[in-house]
Amino acid sequence: MGAISSARTQGGERAGAAAAEQRQFPPVTEVAIATLALIVAGGIYLAAKMPGGVTLAPAIVLLGLAVLLLIANIAMVLRIRPFARARFFQVARWLLLAYVVIAGMLAYVFIYDGVRGGTLAVLCGMLVVFGVNTPLIVAFTVARYADPES
Repeated sequence: MGAISSARTQGGERAGAAAAEQRQFPPVTEVAIATLALIVAGGIYLAAKMPGGVTLAPAIVLLGLAVLLLIANIAMVLRIRPFARARFFQVARWLLLAYVVIAGMLAYVFIYDGVRGGTLAVLCGMLVVFGVNTPLIVAFTVARYADPES
């Protein structure tokens, strides 16, 4: 029985992949990677300046651009028709839970290390974008190859 259902699953995956290759999708993955790059650049900037006085303006600009890209990306995903929304939200929900835990642990580390004030606020904002953006990338990739009717 397992071999039959496995064969059906593999056949369905191949059909879904072939259908996904024929369809045109908006550049969700590319925009999500750009969002992640902005967040990483902001984090590296803050980490490099951390022991001394930190000028927050560059990090805030990078965070603002990342937030704008994230909002645009979410809008692009919501406008895709037809799309395996049930599969997208199933994957995104569980990954979001995992990334909330990861972001929470990182925020705890920042607080434990004595990061305070505006620097902590910007870092926490970056963690929020990171915690939403990464599940978005993975869930979109899974849903893009899933059957839209399932």
